[in-house]
Amino acid sequence: MAHIVILGAGVGGMNMAYEMREEARAEDRVTVISNLPYFQFTPSNPWVAVNWRKPDDITIPAAPYLNKKNIDFIAVGAARVHPERNQVELTDGQVIDYDYLVIATGPKLAFDEVPGLGPEGHTQSVCQVEHASAAAKVWETFVEEPGPIVVGAVQGASCYGPAYEFAFIMDTDLRKRKIRDRVPMTFVTAEPYIGHLGLGGVGDSKGLLESAMRERHIKWICNAKVTKVEAGKMFVAEHNDKGEIIKEHELPFAYSMMLPAFKGIDAVFGIEGLTNPRGFITIDAHQRNPKFRNIFSVGVCVAIPPVEVTPVPTGTPKTGYMIESMVTATVHNIRALLDGKEPTEKATWNAICLADFGDTGAAFVAIPQIPPRNVNWFKEGKWVHLAKVAFEKYFMRKMKTGTTEPLYEKYVLGLLGIKKLK
Repeated sequence: MAHIVILGAGVGGMNMAYEMREEARAEDRVTVISNLPYFQFTPSNPWVAVNWRKPDDITIPAAPYLNKKNIDFIAVGAARVHPERNQVELTDGQVIDYDYLVIATGPKLAFDEVPGLGPEGHTQSVCQVEHASAAAKVWETFVEEPGPIVVGAVQGASCYGPAYEFAFIMDTDLRKRKIRDRVPMTFVTAEPYIGHLGLGGVGDSKGLLESAMRERHIKWICNAKVTKVEAGKMFVAEHNDKGEIIKEHELPFAYSMMLPAFKGIDAVFGIEGLTNPRGFITIDAHQRNPKFRNIFSVGVCVAIPPVEVTPVPTGTPKTGYMIESMVTATVHNIRALLDGKEPTEKATWNAICLADFGDTGAAFVAIPQIPPRNVNWFKEGKWVHLAKVAFEKYFMRKMKTGTTEPLYEKYVLGLLGIKKLK
């Protein structure tokens, strides 16, 4: 019997648990450890932040659904991973032994790297449902006395889609309230150009997103480094292509949401051979740590280098389907080890993204996500908004049923050439 422990109960962790339980031997144990008692559908957080959703709409308690599939669940955070002892120490003093460990924790939000950034400072966040719920309360106060908005992503951020989504969703909500004319909006981003997305662009993402922002009267500042945030004021250094400061901005705001940079969580940070200097888990082509051979990792906590050098640091995003492909490869590779074989499966890291703009949206397919690509497609339309609403319901149902890839999903994506394994 082997004990397979999964750290995290997000998109990567829940999918990993369900697929591992199906692929593992009957006598093997699967345990999920999370600092939260629930699963949250993170892509819907921008809707929560403008009160288009309530937290209960996009969360489910993890334990009942995991237990139903014979998966143990411990709702206690990890204090420290001890890979030399094959143990995870929890914050309540418990010590959990493992034969195989899958780290799927997501990131630590590095608000502290910019003075005044984040919910404890002067800006809002949509990275977690608790943050989005708090942002919604501030939003309701804001719309009573509207003023300038500053929205975007700071230097080192590796997740840009939600910043664009939230800018457009706020625009839509303000237009519905008939107060958009009272709200100047500025998009501030570390990206070298609008639509870079940390991916070097996808299709005509630059042209389409610039056009969408012009249509909605959203100004932008690229190659931007946020130096500090004060109450109602953001200080931004704009750089040229050589990385030289060309202009200093002081941007007033009555409401601001800025995505932070990510780091690895404290439980793994600084473990030599396990993480890189930012605390992300280093992996080989099979999602396996090169030093600790019984540790795998999937999702946002995985170390991936930037796709290119940019004047202001930008990270590489890990999108939903890309994470699901990591999960499937990891599951098959752990099963190979259980059978006394070596891992052979590699994730495709293909990307499918639906970005909601409130009443329209943009979709892209990148195969693979990291360029150069075989498919490089980006389109805008009202159908994307409807598709994202439908996908939210569909994904939440998958998390409740524990069926992570129904046959019809696999068939349809296969017809489009989108697969999880190479």
